[in-house]
Amino acid sequence: MRYFSAKAKEIKASLLIVVFMPSLDIAMPTTLLTVVVATLFLNERVEPKLKATFEDREFRTRDVVLLVGMVAIVVSVIAYTSLLNPGQFFQNFLLTIFLFSYSVLLFTFAHIFSKMQKKKAQLLSLGYAIASMTAAATSFLEPLADSWTFYRAGAFFGLAAFSFCAIILAQKKADQKERLYLSIQPPAFFVLLFIFYNLLYAGKAQVWDPILMDIYGIAFAVLIILYLGSMFTWKTAVIFAVLLTVVDIILVLGTRTMIEAANRFTGTGLPVLVYLPNIPLIPVPPDYQFRSFFGFHDNGLGLGDFFFAGVIAIQTLKRFDKKTAYISVVAMMTSFAVFLAFMRELVNLLEPLIGTGIAGFPGTLMIICGWLVVVALKLFYERRNKNNKISRV
Repeated sequence: MRYFSAKAKEIKASLLIVVFMPSLDIAMPTTLLTVVVATLFLNERVEPKLKATFEDREFRTRDVVLLVGMVAIVVSVIAYTSLLNPGQFFQNFLLTIFLFSYSVLLFTFAHIFSKMQKKKAQLLSLGYAIASMTAAATSFLEPLADSWTFYRAGAFFGLAAFSFCAIILAQKKADQKERLYLSIQPPAFFVLLFIFYNLLYAGKAQVWDPILMDIYGIAFAVLIILYLGSMFTWKTAVIFAVLLTVVDIILVLGTRTMIEAANRFTGTGLPVLVYLPNIPLIPVPPDYQFRSFFGFHDNGLGLGDFFFAGVIAIQTLKRFDKKTAYISVVAMMTSFAVFLAFMRELVNLLEPLIGTGIAGFPGTLMIICGWLVVVALKLFYERRNKNNKISRV
């Protein structure tokens, strides 16, 4: 789902967003292009290890239908439950579940690739040690200092000490062996940042949202694509793309439950959406009451949309070739950018038909339009070439 810069729930607020929505943005389309190209590049290198881990398992049609169905159910449950019970209990429940899921994802990836040379393992641990010490030391600086400073510094100094111990352990362990301590450091660092710069943070400087949240959002988008992308086939990827686009349209423009769920997630600080400033930069008015990126209009795109684009790009590469895959990625970016450029006109056209204000737009629809053009042309040329060969024979 592509999310508007302000998270409005009322029609009046939605109309206000449309009025101030810029007609040009190069930041989000470029980020989408970069993430998908990066996953295409990395997938060739990590897929063998991932396939060995999953024992070459692949999604079947039934699995894809269940996956999309679960997405619709979970989003609807989150949206309606938050409306019926908007208290802290449900928010804390979401935090626990998703924080655990993100940590497991980081741990799993780190563990799969923990078989590395001794020097690389030591350098990685040294990097986490330096980062942890930096986070601990800067906690005492005035813009970041608050009532949690000593707890924050103690936690990060503790992780730094663990990382230094890991360097010593790496010296004693043979090369190409799984290293559990390498698997612990990435999720531990993420959890400490999330807790002490988001949940337990009262400093004056913005640290987690949007900078760190965007960094981890993009990182998780890449990891999720690599983690699950290889389990699709061309057939299941096409079914997944069509079904998810239909469900996304219904949840965003129909029931609007995706909007409410995104509001709930954003309120917790979980990196489920990537927010970037609109480029060219558009300053917000002085009395602007909605979300902004350090005083500038921003746009948001969900991790599900990045995952959607990455999966169909990977399967396009496998079904056709590298050239077609990269052309399809450029087409997806172009389609997404065109939708953004004409979003104001599109919203003005759709609102009377829908009968309510629009606070978001299905990102999958914006992406799949470009992909379908490339795939349709490629299939057409393949069929024509095949017919030409048959006629010559």
